[in-house]
Amino acid sequence: MANFYDLLGVPSSASDDEIKRAYRKQARELHPDANPGDAEAEERFKEVSAAYEVLRDPERRRRYDTFGDDGRGSSAGPTGDAFGFGDIFDAFFSGGGGGGGFGGGRGGPPRGQDAETTVQLDLAEAAFGVTTNVDLAIPGPCDRCDGTGGEPGTHPERCGECDGTGEVRQIRKSILGQLVTAAPCARCQGTGQIIPNPCTQCHGDGRMRTRQDIEVEIPAGIDDGQRLRLPGRGPAAPRGGAPGDLYVLVRVRPHAWLERHGVDLVHRRTIAMTQAALGATFDLETLDGTETVTVDPGTQPGHVMRLRGRGVPVLNGRGRGDLLIEVNVEVPHKLDHDQATLLAEFASLRGEAIDPPRNRAVLEDSRRVRRPLIPVGHRVGGGGRGVGAGAARSGARGLRTVRG
Repeated sequence: MANFYDLLGVPSSASDDEIKRAYRKQARELHPDANPGDAEAEERFKEVSAAYEVLRDPERRRRYDTFGDDGRGSSAGPTGDAFGFGDIFDAFFSGGGGGGGFGGGRGGPPRGQDAETTVQLDLAEAAFGVTTNVDLAIPGPCDRCDGTGGEPGTHPERCGECDGTGEVRQIRKSILGQLVTAAPCARCQGTGQIIPNPCTQCHGDGRMRTRQDIEVEIPAGIDDGQRLRLPGRGPAAPRGGAPGDLYVLVRVRPHAWLERHGVDLVHRRTIAMTQAALGATFDLETLDGTETVTVDPGTQPGHVMRLRGRGVPVLNGRGRGDLLIEVNVEVPHKLDHDQATLLAEFASLRGEAIDPPRNRAVLEDSRRVRRPLIPVGHRVGGGGRGVGAGAARSGARGLRTVRG
């Protein structure tokens, strides 16, 4: 069977997601239902499925990269060892059977390193997405040699020390069979190539320190602390190798009156006691503009109102969250005598027991209210006559009218 990575059309360094996407694409194209009567397509479908079954499992993939075939290794070595030690070591160090491990050497320029940067966004930018730019000082290709490391008009040559493999191998015999050890070639530094005429600007490295303005597209619905991966947008590699990736860490600034909880937004609004009792209307600035919010009469503290579809869009999905408005009711803690008198009359009309106002002027005013109610047994003022238990038995339900 061919190399599993080649069957799926991905490199051996492919991520799990890349392998999954490649398999799904080929499975759709090669499935027997899509190719009725095509024996070749059916056979390729089986091979692709077998390759995916191995590479999707981390442990089986590790064994495949080490031993080749389906990751189980060989059962007998070329020297006829009972337990196949000779062939196992040969597969591990020479890459026989499937091209895994050290197979084929490490010739060619190495891949560039990855880099990370941070972007700061407002809540609206994170919610609806935005295109921004980041300015980075990272290695870039040398503009004189186009990243090859050689003088213009010259080309790299195969390393004579490792014959272009990038590795120097040593073979020695042991009781287990032939043992092959491999190490990076010191002459070409593992690239398999040498630069006979190094570039005078980058001195053969193929890179220069550059400042790059990189455009980053932020998707709608991204949250604080999440990272974006920009493949191939990172630092350049030596001698024309594949560049690394750029990771962008997203930070979202706190909003003045909106809090984010997943895809929902929360606004906490404090209203007066009278507004909660009688109802009120206020304007609220949302991410979509100004919304008029109505508080129904009799709204209780902690009540939550919901504006559907006014939250954050779902990242890489459909729909939006909601805007939740949590109502807090403020109870006045300082009243003048007019306010206290009105509240005392309101309590009297509702038949509610209250303590008399502490301010004497307010007390005198409250005593002239039509039907102020004083709790049973409470003494009004320093020398006022208490309302005894006998008054409670007179049918006043524990309350008595105090007349001026």
